[in-house]
Amino acid sequence: MSPTHSPKHSRTKKYAHHTQNYVNEFSLEFLDESHIEAFEKALAKDPEEDDLEHISAISDFMPIRQKVKRKKPKVPSGFEGISYHIVRFPMMLIIFIIITIELLLYFLVRQIVNLWEYFVQWRGKKYFLREKLRQTTTYEEWVDSAKKLDNYFNYDEWKGEIPFGYYNFNLIQKVNRDLINLKSGPNENPARLKSVLLDCVKNNFAGVENVRLYSQTYYVTEALDHLRTTKSLSNEEKRRLFKYTHKNYGRTALCLSGGAVFGYYHLGVVKALFDADALPTVLTGTSAGALIAALVGVRKDFELSQVLKPELSSRLTACAEGFPGWFIRWWRTGARFDAVDWARKIQWVTKGSLTFREAYERTGRILNISVIPYDPHSPSKVLNYITAPDCVIWSAVIASAAVPGILKPVVLMQKSKNGNLVPYNYGHKWKDGSLRTDIPTQPLHMHFNVKSTIVSQMNPHVHLFFYAPRGSIGRPVSHRLGRGWRGGFLLASVEQYLKLDLSKWLKWIRDLELLPNIADQNWSSIWLQKFDGNVTIWPKSNIWDFLYILTDPTWERLSQMIRVGQRATWPKLHMIANRLRIERAIQKGRAALRREERKRHNKNRNWDNHSNGGTIQNIQNEDSTHTNLILVLTKTDSDSGNSIGDIRESVGLDERSSLTDSTIDTSTSSSSDSESVMTPEEGQDLL
Repeated sequence: MSPTHSPKHSRTKKYAHHTQNYVNEFSLEFLDESHIEAFEKALAKDPEEDDLEHISAISDFMPIRQKVKRKKPKVPSGFEGISYHIVRFPMMLIIFIIITIELLLYFLVRQIVNLWEYFVQWRGKKYFLREKLRQTTTYEEWVDSAKKLDNYFNYDEWKGEIPFGYYNFNLIQKVNRDLINLKSGPNENPARLKSVLLDCVKNNFAGVENVRLYSQTYYVTEALDHLRTTKSLSNEEKRRLFKYTHKNYGRTALCLSGGAVFGYYHLGVVKALFDADALPTVLTGTSAGALIAALVGVRKDFELSQVLKPELSSRLTACAEGFPGWFIRWWRTGARFDAVDWARKIQWVTKGSLTFREAYERTGRILNISVIPYDPHSPSKVLNYITAPDCVIWSAVIASAAVPGILKPVVLMQKSKNGNLVPYNYGHKWKDGSLRTDIPTQPLHMHFNVKSTIVSQMNPHVHLFFYAPRGSIGRPVSHRLGRGWRGGFLLASVEQYLKLDLSKWLKWIRDLELLPNIADQNWSSIWLQKFDGNVTIWPKSNIWDFLYILTDPTWERLSQMIRVGQRATWPKLHMIANRLRIERAIQKGRAALRREERKRHNKNRNWDNHSNGGTIQNIQNEDSTHTNLILVLTKTDSDSGNSIGDIRESVGLDERSSLTDSTIDTSTSSSSDSESVMTPEEGQDLL
């Protein structure tokens, strides 16, 4: 239960001095009424309408605007056959009765397990130790309490068992020995070391990423650092090594689920990761998770350290409207909330009308937001700086929260070159992405090579069915040294059977299209998505949260949610940090090699311009971890033929940026120690 990893200091404290030099985030305003007016105008326009007059004629010789009679189809387009319409509803009724009975049995089994654990397993001293663990307020306190529980249950004994059944001990021991011997000493062999790393730097190599282990990865990162600096390998060999290891090992993404007011528990998850310097660069959010992901994705570290506090409640006012107002709107339009009102209130969260590209260039974080089109036959879409670079983030957040009955589908907005907002994708409307794709693992893997996901799951309809019969990270089974089954093997078997059988009936309803559309939406897939990840964090909500499911959090409730989210994340920090340590070592090696390549290229370019009578001054931004170079042509001979465009091309500057603005601000980004902030074009090259 107790991890060996502990952050040296809180990053919130680290950036505390920045608040004295910068304006308080909560006092800033970003509202631009012209952008809100453009959004309101786009919502009012029907995307199916256009300015062209459609005319028809029977033939070229007949007058225009001639009415053409069309034959009515003999069979309606939506007709599925006689047997379908006869059997559909009786079959659905029978299935719903079976599902209801199985649900009652499922919750009965769960309550029996809870009562058995409460009255039998957790008694005496271990009960008080667990309560102390649950009441901790800092990570250091949690580690201390977790160690006491480990000692009481003798949970450390499994670490002395060699081999242990959940990973290949002999293979790990051999790899560790080779990494040490090949790195230095008489057996030093960089070529062989490179081969070993290519074999072992992969997902869950030898089972070391098993959620039941706390694996150590120090030797791998040390070997990667050694190969990055060794002179025995050429730069081209190093480049291929780090490219292949990056492709094999992949990246980690933080995925924030939907969940209405439950989504504010994500703030505690983000804060725990941020304080431990374990916040991934790739972020994705859906519905309520999109709001939190946007809050993080547009802010640098010192800004983020200011807002991850209960004082944030003063800026979360989307549900402030009283009962008469929202009820009248719901009665007239079928939606409780007004999209234009939300657009005004969300401006502070997204720092105004930042686009996905602008947010990436500003912070280095890769923000992704899931939405689905209003058209039920079109596929879902994940918006980011690659798929929708000019799309405005606040419009994507609102679209991702557009649940039928809560908010009507909205138009996405994009920023034009002159800074004005115009409708995105011809003004078609979009809605809540969690209805189909709560955790978009496939697009993340395709665009950003994401092979490991940290999922903060707060959907209430999913929380009810979360059950770990063999325990979870930080919450092992309380008997048989953590290797038993919660409630015993028989109850665990019944629980698994009922859950799988419920899933079977739900798939039957979906595949046979038995469930009719409600509010123009097919709801049959809402329980059949993938809701977990390699590491899944389940902040423990309580039943009283349902009373506030569509209300703004107070200072007290938000403070409690942040604490609960932190406590749920602390047990996972060690496993997350182990993986990120390797990822950052790979990224550090790739960034260093890219800098060396640029320096060599710029030196050659400098020599060529000297030989042609011109001089180039290299201005290096020493504060940036990416060491961006701005090349300024100070003198060019009329016969040299070296234009500003040639210089842009030689260093890979975007044609839309100016030479004086090409350096990207990378100060205090969440990955500034390991990954370089770069332009989207450079990011694609690195991927």
